Amino acid sequence: MNDQNPGRPDAPRGCPVAHGSAELVRLYGPEAATDPRGIYERLRKEHGSVAPVLLEGDIPAWLVLGYRDSRRVLDNPRQFARDGRIWRHWREGRVADNSPLVPMLAWRPDCVSQDGEAHRRLRGAVSDGLQSAASRGIRRHATHFANKQIDAFADAGRADLVADYADLLPMLVTARVLGLTEAQGRRLVESCAQVMKGGEDAVLHDGVIREIFGDLAERRRSEPASDLATSLLEHHAGLDHDEVVAHLRAVLIAAHVTTSLLARVLELMLTDASRFSGLISGQLNITAVMEEAMWNSPPLAVLPGRFAASDIELGGHRIEEGDLLVLGLGAGNVDPEVRPDPGVSVHGNQSHLAFGAGPHECPGQSIGTSIIEIAVDVLLHRLPGLRLAVPAEELSSTASTWMTLLDSLPVEFEV
Repeated sequence: MNDQNPGRPDAPRGCPVAHGSAELVRLYGPEAATDPRGIYERLRKEHGSVAPVLLEGDIPAWLVLGYRDSRRVLDNPRQFARDGRIWRHWREGRVADNSPLVPMLAWRPDCVSQDGEAHRRLRGAVSDGLQSAASRGIRRHATHFANKQIDAFADAGRADLVADYADLLPMLVTARVLGLTEAQGRRLVESCAQVMKGGEDAVLHDGVIREIFGDLAERRRSEPASDLATSLLEHHAGLDHDEVVAHLRAVLIAAHVTTSLLARVLELMLTDASRFSGLISGQLNITAVMEEAMWNSPPLAVLPGRFAASDIELGGHRIEEGDLLVLGLGAGNVDPEVRPDPGVSVHGNQSHLAFGAGPHECPGQSIGTSIIEIAVDVLLHRLPGLRLAVPAEELSSTASTWMTLLDSLPVEFEV
């Protein structure tokens, strides 16, 4: 296939570039930022469970919209590999080194980019480190930083629970677990946000993250401590410097994703009086609210990425070896084939795609949910009379290719 002429008529019918760049829907830009769900549903009607799309730089990809097709991709790493080195457009030089896709899709020496035995070796080190970190007091750290953030606005009687709370709390807790100072954690909030947002500064901010963790890894070799950096350095899997840095980065990016989930949980809590009163009285568990958020507003709307290990059929389309697939977790969670009535309660149903699935399912999900539980509990106890400061219909969101973020959550409370 001649990718220099993407619209040529003799290109294979299933290949995303065969549709012509002018005809393909972009998962970035003004429309994608304001109405991603509308785009997903339009693509589902036009193409079925798998649709050709364009990512930043007009790089072709397949967006998997169907729940069952997403599970097929996630559960079968031999057919759909995580190794970005087989990405056809990367190999052919069509993806620039400074492309905002690089931090999200390019190969790195971490378990996210590996399959098979290499993945098991690296993931084992990360899972052991996270388990050790959790046993040393995730909930204690979360309680400390929750109270510290609330202290900053408690006397004002009002706050934005996105900018003042949700955007910071999971990042500060995770920074402490990783081995960073609070100041470094606050500095990395913006860098992580820019990496996930994309755009021209994504690679620059990714470099900031890697530099900070490179320095941390070097320091911990001579000054070990009770943190994830030290755990990775001392693990029997024998991680080298680059592998340690890559995994510290991966865990921090996951923490940034958790900020979105916390914001959505707070939104659900504050926009429904019965839900709010149920949490206050103890009749409703915060886990139920998290489940609802993970089904209807997963923190990662689109999961990057998988690469076809060979020519294969998926959703009625011919996927060629080296093609990029991105997983529409948000679209899959509302797939009419598995949820014909989205209004039916999902309470107790944990088969959502919010944490991925298969060998690469998020290993730190229990830590993320623990942070959110503490965040909500402390907030409810510290702020009497907590309520939205604007009508619920005025709340807005902005999407990047990967995430749909609540813009703000203005609240008032008694002082």
